[in-house]
Formats: sequence, structure tokens, C-alpha cells
Amino acid sequence: MKIEKLKVVYFLGIGGIGMSALARYLHKAGVKVLGYDKTPTQLTSTLEYEGIAIHYDDRPDLIPADTDLVVYTPAVPIDLAEYQFVTENGIRMMKRSELLGEITKDKTTLAVAGTHGKTTVTTMLSHILYQGSEGCTSFLGGIAKNYDSNLLLRPESKFIVAEADEFDRSFLRLFPWLGIITSADADHLDIYGDHQQLLDSFAAFTANIQENGFLLMKLGVEIPNKTRQSVSRYNYSVSESADFSALNLKLIDGIYHFDLKTPGETVQNLKPGLPGLFNVENSIAAAAAAWLSGSTSDEIRNGINTFKGVKRRFDHRINQPGLLFIDDYAHHPEELKACISSVKALYPERLITGIFQPHLYTRTRDFADGFAQSLSLLDKVILLDIYPARELPIEGVSSDMLLKNITISEKQVCSKEQALQLIDKNRPDILLTLGAGDIDQLVPELENILNRKETR
Repeated sequence: MKIEKLKVVYFLGIGGIGMSALARYLHKAGVKVLGYDKTPTQLTSTLEYEGIAIHYDDRPDLIPADTDLVVYTPAVPIDLAEYQFVTENGIRMMKRSELLGEITKDKTTLAVAGTHGKTTVTTMLSHILYQGSEGCTSFLGGIAKNYDSNLLLRPESKFIVAEADEFDRSFLRLFPWLGIITSADADHLDIYGDHQQLLDSFAAFTANIQENGFLLMKLGVEIPNKTRQSVSRYNYSVSESADFSALNLKLIDGIYHFDLKTPGETVQNLKPGLPGLFNVENSIAAAAAAWLSGSTSDEIRNGINTFKGVKRRFDHRINQPGLLFIDDYAHHPEELKACISSVKALYPERLITGIFQPHLYTRTRDFADGFAQSLSLLDKVILLDIYPARELPIEGVSSDMLLKNITISEKQVCSKEQALQLIDKNRPDILLTLGAGDIDQLVPELENILNRKETR
């Protein structure tokens, strides 16, 4: 398929973070882009402002008759009338991952995979390259705060940076020049069945790395080795000796400072503005990939030190004396543990309240014990109902099931409205909102409540 020959492209589920980046890319390329999504969000409003027509009712009659291609996400239910109309009328369809594969196939692609950490690494790496002499085009899995977008566009650059999503084996559509793996913890067991099959899928991703390319992997991640012999393998670590690692690591006023050891030089005076040791690790991965791509020490240092972060990734919403509010996308036990532990390390004397919205019935079932252990690190827990996304309820799987195994005493399950009332009634010291569903819609309301209380 020739992307440049497309005239009208319709997106089913255009408000998804990966879908919207592709929609923006085609729109910027002069393609007429339209789409459907279930609910309006800040992101869909931004797309509409940019000139992309979006509707929120399931109406097949709004799909243009001259549509060349329909792009869809696996999250779209097959009983959606628009989906059925497209399939019954033989309109060409393509998954989001397939379109990304088509766009990147003839480029020098840097693909960032991992069960967690990939969005921050992708965005940080993109920022380093984009600000440097080579530039890049990037498809991000979050909104970069430096650019307020999930798409960076430099058509003249040879580099494309893309987040490589393991869900539905989407990342196997990519054939990168450089592949990164940040983590490979058990996840998406509704797709893979067991952890080994997930690891095998990551191995298949590494097998897609091009001849004479690079594989950069976090030290300690173990997957079957299926890379080509000509692929150069490197590892990185924040705490151990590795090809790329932190030297002279210091914590000064809540910010980590370090030097980066590479196979050829030491890049000095890196100061990522993102709190938490796990963000130092993300910085090492991004800097290492940039170094392997030819970025200079100055470009790496400038990129790392000016990076503002990603919305919903350890995102400081309010930070003032006696009140800290952080919003985070964490939806896996290991992500929750990393986020909560980082806050506890930075503020050991303060009380942390967490509002968590579990994401998917299957993930809640498969990792119930891990969720309970991670959430027990908090001082107070407010659980929302499970966000189902694409799934139907599973008998016996609920937030109440998680609540029973959380070991702290101050814990409860409540609705979103009740959660807002609780925060309004009991002003927290530190508040975390955690989850990958629609909990982000609470964030502006919580900000209003907390800011209002501050001015009383």
C-alpha cells in the first residue's frame, strides 16, 4: 500500500493514543481524515481543532462513500454497527499496528518495546533526536509535555521513533534498525496465555531487527535469543555494571544527577527533571539509544536535561507546601510498585493516598495478589470499579476482591463521585491517581477541589 496514494482515511476509535498519532500524521500529509470514537475527550477535542472531523454516535451513514481505508483498533467491539458496515461492504481495513508498520518499513526505525517504561523512553529518545542535528519523526504512546502532542514530525529525517506495543502482538509489524526492550514482565495474559508466550513474542520482535542493527535491553531481562548474528546487542542498568550505566549518581533537592558510561565515552552532567530512580533508568535507555544513533554528548545532555515528561507518567499536577498531587498511568503491579516506592523514597515522612482504577477484568484476576501487595505500600487506598475497556465482566472479579487482600486498614471501594467527595472532605498530604482507564477524567476535577481548598 502506498501511503501517498491515500485520499480519505477513516479511523474507528480515533481517540486512542496510538490511533490519534497516526490520524495526525496522515492529516499533516494532506489526507482527508475522519473518525469515530465512543466519547469525547480532551484529545479528540484537540484533533477536531486541528481540522479532523470526529463524531461520537455509532452511525455507519457518516462513513464517506469514497473512503480508501478504515483503520481500527482491537479495542473496537465487533458488534459496533460501523465496524459491521465496513466489513460487510468490503472497504479496505487495517489495524493500527499494520498502518504503523507500513509507514515505518522504509525508514531507519527505532522501536521501543516493554511491558512498562516504553512511553517515557520513546518520548525522551524522540526529544533528544528531535532537538539534535538529525531530527526525527515520532509516534508516541503519550502526550509529550515539551510539545503537547503525541506526534513529532520531521519528514526530512531518516529516523522514525515508534512505541512498540506488545498487546495483540502489534509490535511484530515493525522491522526496526534499533530495538529497545525496557521490561518483559507478565502481562496481557488474555492474549498470550502465559508468561513464556509473552517472552517468545518479545524474542520474535528482536528477530525482526534488521541486519547490522542494534538491540538495547535492560540488564536482567531474559528472553530467548533470536536476533540475527549481525545485530549488535547492548544492555543498560541504573544500579549495576553494564554497557550503558549511571556513574556518580547523586540525589540533590529531589533531582538525580549522574554521568552516563557508554562503550566509548562518558557523557557528563545529566539531570533528568523527572523524579524517581526508575526515570534515571528510563533516561539511560533513551540516552543509550541516542548515542548508538550518533547523537553527540551535547545533544544527549541537552535532550535529557530539558525533557519535561509525558502527561500521565509521574505527572506532577500540584506541587506546593503541604500538598503534592501526582497522576500516573500505572496499571500493572510492577508499575504501581515503582511509582509508589519512588514517592515514598522522595517523601518518607509524608502520608500517601492513592486512588486506583483497575484496568481490565483479566488483568485484575491474573495479578490480584501483586496488585494487593503494591497497593498496600500506600497509607490510604481508594479503589474505583474496574475499567472494562474491551472486556465483559468475569464472575467473582471485582475491586472488592482486591480490597480484601490489601493489608492496610484505611481502604475502601467507591464510585468516582464518592472519591471526589472523600478528597474534598479529607485533604490529602500526597495524592496519587493511578490507572489506565478513564480515571484521567477525574484529574481536572481533583485539581479544582484541591486548589479550592487551598484558597479557603
